[in-house]
Amino acid sequence: MRLMTALALGAAMIVASPAMADTLVEIDSEHIDKSVPMPVFKADASWPRLPENMILGQISGLDVDKDDNIWIANRPNALGFTDIGRDSNPPMTQACCSAPPHILQFDQEGNVLRGWGGSELAPGESTIEGEGRNAVEKGDEQWPRNIHGIFVDDDLTVWFGGNGPGDHAVLNFTADGQYIRQIGRRQETGGNFSEELLGNPSDVAFDGKTILISDGYINRRIVRFSGEDLKFLTLWGAYGANAENASRDVVFDPSLASSDADGGANPESRSFGDIVHCVVRGPEDTVYVCDRRNNRLQVFREREDGGIDFVANVAIADGTGGTRTASDVGFSPDGKYVYVADMMNGRVWILLRETHGVVGWFGRNGRYPGQFIWLHSLDVDSMGNVYTSEVNTGRRVQRFVLQGMTQ
Repeated sequence: MRLMTALALGAAMIVASPAMADTLVEIDSEHIDKSVPMPVFKADASWPRLPENMILGQISGLDVDKDDNIWIANRPNALGFTDIGRDSNPPMTQACCSAPPHILQFDQEGNVLRGWGGSELAPGESTIEGEGRNAVEKGDEQWPRNIHGIFVDDDLTVWFGGNGPGDHAVLNFTADGQYIRQIGRRQETGGNFSEELLGNPSDVAFDGKTILISDGYINRRIVRFSGEDLKFLTLWGAYGANAENASRDVVFDPSLASSDADGGANPESRSFGDIVHCVVRGPEDTVYVCDRRNNRLQVFREREDGGIDFVANVAIADGTGGTRTASDVGFSPDGKYVYVADMMNGRVWILLRETHGVVGWFGRNGRYPGQFIWLHSLDVDSMGNVYTSEVNTGRRVQRFVLQGMTQ
């Protein structure tokens, strides 16, 4: 599907909305460690405010930029004919909706500021021969088949990867959708020790100096490159050791996200599981890695000499099966709390960063405001509000407004 390279959105905005106080919804939560105050949230049922004919697909990435605008990586390819009947020729519906762009930026009120995406923006060109599992891509198109993750750096350039067939690259664009550069190359992968090629990268973190990539759905490692010239610097696996030899030996498909073929989660495993789902830079030079299939975070610290030190192994809802737990991480503005998105349990865990002890949680599985289906991504703005996104049939971005602290 080819999408618009830019979106004229201003005229289509829904301009009327109720006062925020009337749209904040109580949510399920629990304060577990009463010795520590816990942040309290309500879901904003009016957020976002989409253009009249827009519907969202799976939202596989979310990031809050330095100006507190919210960016999402959206999958229009997840939508079917009953979702986007206006796009057929002739239209199948007299009402909503049309497919959205892959990349969308929202302001604090939830208005869409810009949107872009599609294969015409990236190098190369491909065609798909065959259908379903027998489909074969011919060509060198670099736009991902299935976009995954998003990171917006301090220069407001946008980074994302992909976990679809052949999606072995991280791409970098301007805020307006102009291609800048990439790491790796689609349809080429070289295993866990490759210094040039990636394997279904899931997430990116760039501090202006070095680029960290969680690499991710085929490979099982964190890899670091120079932000100046994209030169390979280092890579590591669980506990900061060398990455394992074994990469996934089949093309990833969504059924593998809940498979028990790996024997189940092992939060004490000396290796990363087969979905390394996030890499997030935290306070005090820390790096948080989501080892989702092992129901844990692994925490590292970057040294001035370019090395890394292992800091902590943090189990998240140990014993959970299915899609399992730790899918993304965010931090309160003061760095006191860590928020962890738990995909299977449909919760956001609140940890005290100093100890990584559980303070409490909010959310539950469900389809109403404050609930989650396939909770995927999470970030926090400078006011302490939390934003989340959902994939599979969730297809939603939500805003949780900080109300204060319990005592």
